Amino acid sequence: MQQHLEEAKRDMDKAYAHLQDAFVKLHVGRVVPTMLQGLLVAYYGNPTPLHQLASIQTADARTLAIQPWEQQAIPLIEKAITESQLGFATKNDGRVIMATLPPPSEERRKALVKLIKVEAEKSRIVIRNLRRDYKEIVKAAQKEGISENELKRSEKKLQELTDLYIDKINHLLALKETDVLSI
Repeated sequence: MQQHLEEAKRDMDKAYAHLQDAFVKLHVGRVVPTMLQGLLVAYYGNPTPLHQLASIQTADARTLAIQPWEQQAIPLIEKAITESQLGFATKNDGRVIMATLPPPSEERRKALVKLIKVEAEKSRIVIRNLRRDYKEIVKAAQKEGISENELKRSEKKLQELTDLYIDKINHLLALKETDVLSI
């Protein structure tokens, strides 16, 4: 039973880490290079991740400096950033692309809060689904001969683990929501 609880904890950790990654990618007024992490550039006709074509660094709180390794990639990278609808304005000097994120409007901040809440709810659903799946595994183990007391203990530990991760998600949501609204 302990092994199943450890597996459940590991899976819940993954769901929580996924939420953290999703929150990092959301634009909240300060830029980080990971905001462009999933961006694909049509390079020689092949979708290529931006980080394989250029170095991405933070120039200031609202600007990313993207330095392509090949100069002919500059227009392709600018096009990919513009078409991605991430909200960045781009300009280049022939060597470096500066991608600037304008300050979010009140409407954009409210939309971001809604998006943040949706992402948090998705993570809570994943956690609850993991609880359900592992609860079924625990119940199946009862048919293999574990005692009723061991079953109850395992279910209680599983519920405590679920509550812990739901609380962590809610705390992260509250922090991110405050961060977005205070921009």
